[in-house]
Amino acid sequence: MSKVAAIGFLAASLLAIGKVATAGPAPDEDTLGKSAGYPVAGNLRQAYQQHYLVGSFSAMDSFNPSCTLAPSREPVALEKSAADTVFTYRFRGDTFTLDDYMARQRATAVVVVKDGRIVAERYNYARTPDMRMLSNSMAKTIVALGVMKALEEGSIRSLDDPAKTYLPELAGSLYGETRIINLLRMASGARYVEDYSAHDDRAAFNDIMHKAGTLQAVRSVTERSDPEDERFNYAGAQTNVLALVLRAATGRSLCDYIGEKIWQPIGAQAKATWMLNPGDGIEVAQGGFNATVYDYARLGMMMAADGEVRGNAVVQREHLLDMTDPQRQPAAFRPGVMSYHGSKYSGYGLQTWILPGSRRRFALLGVYGQAIFVDPALGLVVVHTAVGKDASGDASGTHLGAERDALLRGIVATYGKW
Repeated sequence: MSKVAAIGFLAASLLAIGKVATAGPAPDEDTLGKSAGYPVAGNLRQAYQQHYLVGSFSAMDSFNPSCTLAPSREPVALEKSAADTVFTYRFRGDTFTLDDYMARQRATAVVVVKDGRIVAERYNYARTPDMRMLSNSMAKTIVALGVMKALEEGSIRSLDDPAKTYLPELAGSLYGETRIINLLRMASGARYVEDYSAHDDRAAFNDIMHKAGTLQAVRSVTERSDPEDERFNYAGAQTNVLALVLRAATGRSLCDYIGEKIWQPIGAQAKATWMLNPGDGIEVAQGGFNATVYDYARLGMMMAADGEVRGNAVVQREHLLDMTDPQRQPAAFRPGVMSYHGSKYSGYGLQTWILPGSRRRFALLGVYGQAIFVDPALGLVVVHTAVGKDASGDASGTHLGAERDALLRGIVATYGKW
C-alpha cells in the first residue's frame, strides 16, 4: 500500500469509528432480543424469527457460507459534518424529526450523505457502522451493475441476447429463451408470484435452489402468463438467471468479478460478503449481499455521480442512465403507470426502482426495510437498514414503507424540491 493510500485508509478508518448518534428507545426492543444482547441465529430459518432479526441481519455471514469482496486499497473517505443537519418530515398530519422516526420505526440505521459528507446518522438496537448489514434485494442492483460492466467489456455482447446465448444449459427453458434486457427489467413474462407468503413461488424456487442448485431451480419455472417485455412482474428468480449469465460470460464468480470491477472501484473501506447457496456454492444473487452502511453509502455516491468515482468511470454514465432514467424505460415501467401490488407509485429500470418526482431519483430496495435512496441532482444519498415486522414493511400495520418515504421527502425538502 502506498503512503498516500495508507493515510487515506487511516483517515477513513478514524472517521468510521468516530462517535455516532444512537437513538433512544426503539420499537419492540424486548421482542427483538435486547435482554439477550440481540442474539444471532444458528441457521437461516431461525434468522427470520423476531428474536433473531436484529442480530442476524448484521451477521448473516457468520452462520452461512459466504465469499468475500475485498475492500479498496484506497478507500473513499466519508467526512462528517461538525453538526448534524436537522431534518423534519410530515406524516399523517403531524411533523416529526429523524429521532422521532427512529423511535417510531424498526430502523437499525439511517445515514444521510450530502455531496460526499455525512450530515446525519442514527442507529438503533446497538448496531454500529462497522457491522455488515444484509442487503436483501438491494443486491439485485449490484448484480445489474456487474451485468452492465460485462457489457462494457464485451463479455456480454448485447442485452438483446437470450440467456441461453451464454448458458446453453438453459436452451429450451423459459428463462433461457428470455432476453437479458427483460430479465433486468423483471419482464420475462413468467407466471411467478412473489408475495413473501409461506407457499408462494419464491418459496418453492428457493427450496429447489437450496436442495438441487440454482440451475435446476431456474429450469423449474416453465409457464408464461404474458409475453416478455410487456408487464412488470417482480421475481428474484430473474436475478438468479442474470447471475448465472454473468458467471458464464465472465468465467468468474460474482464475488470475484463484482469485487474487482465494482466494489473496489467505488472505494469501499471494508470487505463485503455474499452468501452462498448450499445447493451449489453459487452466490445468492437475489439478496445475500452484506456490507457496512458506509460502504452502501459509497455505492450510492457512485450511482449519484452517474458511475464516476474520483474521476474514473466505474460504470459508464449511459449505462447508469439506462438503469435509472424513467425516460429510458418503456412507458409501462415508469412511475405513475407501472402497477406493483396495487400501487402505481414507483417505476422500475434495470434491477433498480425509479421514484416519482420532478427529476430523476431512484432506489435500491430490499425486504424488511433495506434501502439506498439516490438523488443525483442534489448529490444526496440516504442509506436505511431495518428489521421490519414483515417482508413488505407495511403489511403489519406499522407503515414502515410509507413513513420512510415521508422521511425521504423531508430530507429532500431540506435541499430542494421533490
